[in-house]
Amino acid sequence: MRLTLHIWRQKSPQARGEMVRYELNDVSEHMSFLEMLDVLNEQLIESKDPRGPVAFDHDCREGICGMCGAVVNGVAHGPLAGTTLCQLHMRTYAGESGEITIEPWRARGFPVLKDLIVDRSAFDRIIQAGGYVSAHAGGAPDANAIPIGKASAEKAMDAAACIGCGACVAACPNASAMLFTAAKVSQLGLLPQGQPERASRVKSMVAQMEREGFGNCTNHKECEAVCPKEISIEFIARMNRDLLKASLAG
Repeated sequence: MRLTLHIWRQKSPQARGEMVRYELNDVSEHMSFLEMLDVLNEQLIESKDPRGPVAFDHDCREGICGMCGAVVNGVAHGPLAGTTLCQLHMRTYAGESGEITIEPWRARGFPVLKDLIVDRSAFDRIIQAGGYVSAHAGGAPDANAIPIGKASAEKAMDAAACIGCGACVAACPNASAMLFTAAKVSQLGLLPQGQPERASRVKSMVAQMEREGFGNCTNHKECEAVCPKEISIEFIARMNRDLLKASLAG
């Protein structure tokens, strides 16, 4: 495959960024998207390109860690549903025009650090605001000491599947982090262990989300469409109910 890549290059958070065009030949359709970027970077290093290699986040490359993330041809993580960027393969683009535009997440809460890398520490601060449960000192409790209904356990696991990649924010026209926050609130609020802080958790985490500059949800469902773990916006409705109850209770 022969590709023409249009990639956002930005030297630092303060620098002015721009789209830069690159030509890449002999790309195997068996490569993952990140492997294709590796090949491009090898080419840039060998040619002593003044901008240097393209900076992008990655870690496990198995769709687990949530590190990888870029907007590809206008879609967060690319065109395939339920797929992280590292799981996207170049065969997806076989037979197409060969023009690919790659940009970082675009959101006030995700400032660009360099090229395709954004600062997602806002998610960490949302978790720190309330994403925990009380833990009493002492011996480990028996695994079956707290019975949990199957439906609640499965729903909590669905919420816990969130890997915090930020695609929901990048896709939302309001740059909302509601799907991420709702998933983290729900994975604890659905379980008996999460009940003591249930009210304070939802108020604290939503307040922190707003302080970080993320927008509000207006039910576009773009977040659900691009979520690599296919987390439902049902969790946003659940969080909103919890927030209303907690606010009315004072």
